[in-house]
Amino acid sequence: MWRQKKFDLIVVGGGPAGTTAARYAAKAGISVLVLEKDRDIGVPVRCGEAVSDEGLRLFVKPDPRWINSVITKLRLISPNDHKIDLNLKQKGYILDRRIFDYDLAQYASAFGAQIVCKAYVNGLLFDDSKIVGVTGEYQGEPFEVKSNLVIGADGVESRIGRWAGLDTVVKMKDMESAAQKTISGIEIDEHRFDFYMSHERAPGGYLWIFPKGSNAANVGLGVSGKYSRFRSAQSYLDDFLQKTFPNGSVVSSTVGGVPCDKTLKKFVSDGLMLAGDAAHMVNPMTGGGIIPGMRGGMLAGETAVEAIKAEDTSEKFLNRYSKEWNKVGGKNHERFYSIKETVSKLTDEELNSISDAVEKIPPEERTIGKMFRKAIFKKPSLLVDVMKVFAGV
Repeated sequence: MWRQKKFDLIVVGGGPAGTTAARYAAKAGISVLVLEKDRDIGVPVRCGEAVSDEGLRLFVKPDPRWINSVITKLRLISPNDHKIDLNLKQKGYILDRRIFDYDLAQYASAFGAQIVCKAYVNGLLFDDSKIVGVTGEYQGEPFEVKSNLVIGADGVESRIGRWAGLDTVVKMKDMESAAQKTISGIEIDEHRFDFYMSHERAPGGYLWIFPKGSNAANVGLGVSGKYSRFRSAQSYLDDFLQKTFPNGSVVSSTVGGVPCDKTLKKFVSDGLMLAGDAAHMVNPMTGGGIIPGMRGGMLAGETAVEAIKAEDTSEKFLNRYSKEWNKVGGKNHERFYSIKETVSKLTDEELNSISDAVEKIPPEERTIGKMFRKAIFKKPSLLVDVMKVFAGV
């Protein structure tokens, strides 16, 4: 029974970051326990479910079972409702997260990771200042499970980091209040992302329509925390839906917070690593967290294996995980954050002006890069960070 065993690694959280960490660790032969607080893996769904093909293939081969739509186009809608259509160089997907997350858990389990749902973790075990396991409740009974190492992948509301003494506070302006509803009975282009940029519709954020087939879509928005104090994201979304899809049927709803800031300055300590949303590994510009979370999970899982084999789970040893993350994602996240900060300060009039300039580019010649060049002409302060991101430096 898992409650009587000691594990090399305990992963708290069964989302993409957690199960990816578990898969890479278990595949290398160490013992892994995944504790998920919800009843089922993949439920509830709390995101737009969008990923890139290129990003996904870093970790798994796309499976048609969990792909609702293949995305090849992008539409940007300005505050004055001008529409800019772009063809994507690389395709993307809208996932069915229930199936996708379940399969990721299956992959981890196939390599030997033990996964337990409805296991509510309520504390950490310490030996002096080193973390050596977790406490929790399962089926009404308290438990303690010891381990050599813990990975906290318990999402944006993560308590693991706080219990370990890490600074996980998000500035109000960087915490996006998000609301999303899945709408059916509507007509949309199933191969196109739609993004609405407007302070009137989504102040400090944006509104999205992500198709799930030809007659349903995830429709949602994010509002900066400095605005959501005065009006909820749900209220902004309801207004948009009433005007845009008055006859659509709401088949599911979700609300939550997205930390659109830089990755935590410190996300490791003795015996502990954080991954995914728990470490704020979210693209600050888009709010997308699936692929960054899986990347963080992979790196954390690989580092866990190295630490267990070296019999060294000290913060100093685990800092190699921080360094690897900064190489592959952290630096770009800082640059995306700078772009977000500048874009969020654009007025609706400036956004309309950029849209008007992009409209003059022939449709077949429009690219994301050319769109940014037009934006830079209007707002030169974007130049340095945009160049660094697109150059990959």
